[in-house]
Amino acid sequence: MTRLSREKYFIGPRDMDHHSKLPMMLRLHGSITPKLILPVLLVGIWTAAITVFSELVFDLGTDQVFITVLGFVISLGLSVRCSVAMDRYSQGRQMWGQLKIQSHIVARLIWIHVQERHHISPELGKQDLLGKLRFLNLVVAFAVALKHKLRFEPGTHHEDLKHLVGHVDTYAGAADQPDAKPPGAMRRAFQLLGIPMATPNPRRLVKQARVPLGNLPLEILSYLSAHIKIMKNNGTLEDASMYQNHSHNSLNTFDEVLCATERIQNTPLPLAFSIAISQVTWLYIVLLPFQTYHSLGWNTIPACTIAAYIILGVGYIGRELEDPFGYDVNDLPLDSFCRQIRQDIDIITSRPPNLDEDSIFLEDSMPMYPLSYMSTRVWADRSVEEIHAALAHKVGLHQPMVDRERGSASRGTDCKNKDDANASLGNNAYAETGNDTSGRRRNNTSGSARNSI
Repeated sequence: MTRLSREKYFIGPRDMDHHSKLPMMLRLHGSITPKLILPVLLVGIWTAAITVFSELVFDLGTDQVFITVLGFVISLGLSVRCSVAMDRYSQGRQMWGQLKIQSHIVARLIWIHVQERHHISPELGKQDLLGKLRFLNLVVAFAVALKHKLRFEPGTHHEDLKHLVGHVDTYAGAADQPDAKPPGAMRRAFQLLGIPMATPNPRRLVKQARVPLGNLPLEILSYLSAHIKIMKNNGTLEDASMYQNHSHNSLNTFDEVLCATERIQNTPLPLAFSIAISQVTWLYIVLLPFQTYHSLGWNTIPACTIAAYIILGVGYIGRELEDPFGYDVNDLPLDSFCRQIRQDIDIITSRPPNLDEDSIFLEDSMPMYPLSYMSTRVWADRSVEEIHAALAHKVGLHQPMVDRERGSASRGTDCKNKDDANASLGNNAYAETGNDTSGRRRNNTSGSARNSI
């Protein structure tokens, strides 16, 4: 479990390694409660004023029909907004999941199926190895560049990106390298409270650029395609027609992810719908004390305050999930996704490709586990018929009732009447396992348990 610092408690995205022991209803990390403090406080003051005036001066209460009619419209609008926001959030997560899958596929393909020409020249083989690593670094660079693009962070000067694409000629590399100034303490507090005037335009760095910024993820895809073409021309890409198609299919998926995430980001809810929902919601909340005063009296103050918290909370959740690629706590953890892709590719490249044919025939493996603990070395001395007979009996391990019936039937028969294949899979088979040069020792209980198969 990691402990969140006070500075990062209300800043996202969410740290997936963090574990809180507080009940869900008491957590503030990721909650929209801080943004509701001022609106709910204003509603409480307004409701208190209406209630006090109605009690001491003049009765302002009205009929409750308006609550029912307008409440239905509010619930319908908020449900549509939240449904669309959750759909955008889910689509964004699916796109990054596709990116991770295709990164695995293209990394395995390049690492295993691209030859290193050590047999021609050690220097040439070393160049092929470094070329494959450069290709895989660009795959990681694509994910990192996409993350920064979705957050409107132009340039290649970012700490997690400059070492991956600093050698590549791109528009982003030639452009200015602006840095967003962190907000002051007062401005940050206003942002946490949800005051709109304190929230800067997230696209301000892109709008302030004096030269073309290009499209860094798209430019990286062009370099990846060119690299595949080079490997095909120099003959290092085995079975170029098939593996080249697989590689380009993965790069096409990269492009689909790029376009889909940009579509999610650049196609928010229609402005008229968002404005209308906000206006109708606030109209309902403002008029709610007039509708509930006759029924609740002084209880109108806490009742309307709680109702405002619920209604505005649902609206704020929909607004926060509408753009899932930012720095809010509830946004997608893009930094974690990029780190996972880098770690997975490092795991793939941590060992050289094992292309030795002997690696398929490992003598210490147990091909019939859990039916038999005998190694491949022992099964190599058996006939094909015995191997197929063992495979047929291995299916019975997945049917406990069948095994039980077979076991009860076998106890009523003599062992001499058993099939030779069954006998070979019994105690004798496990006895041979004990003579295996691998030094494995199994107790006779396991062998006798499988003697009934």
